[in-house]
Amino acid sequence: MAEFDKMPMQKAHIHFAKECFNQAWDRIEKQNRTQADEDTMIHLAHASIYHWTQRADCTDQNLSIGFWQLSRVYALAGLGACALRSAQTCLSHSEQDGVATVFLGYAHEALARSYAVLGDSEQSASHIQAAKDIAITLPDDDREQLLGDMADIA
Repeated sequence: MAEFDKMPMQKAHIHFAKECFNQAWDRIEKQNRTQADEDTMIHLAHASIYHWTQRADCTDQNLSIGFWQLSRVYALAGLGACALRSAQTCLSHSEQDGVATVFLGYAHEALARSYAVLGDSEQSASHIQAAKDIAITLPDDDREQLLGDMADIA
């Protein structure tokens, strides 16, 4: 901890915004997550967003990505209402000027996944279609990534 004692706060927020995001992502990809892994994954996603909000360079795009991840971890943990709330926040940031279109597609992916966890197949299908409509406008790599990420939504 001694190295962080001397670190200016902005530098610490920059470090922890990324570090918490990446550690949450590691747990997203982990097979056979335990309850402790899920809890830590959720805490890390929240911490990443917190640190982003403290950065001078925080944008709606950064927050779109952060709330997308938070929605994803809640969905993986089976907490549909929390996933939906985070997905709705993701959407609100994704709709702002200056945010790349791909992130609007991912907001709909998060909404579709959240509604699937909640058992609302009609709303889930509606947001899957919205994401697909956006995907066809994206460059090949972004389109393939988005469509691939939606493939496991039940």
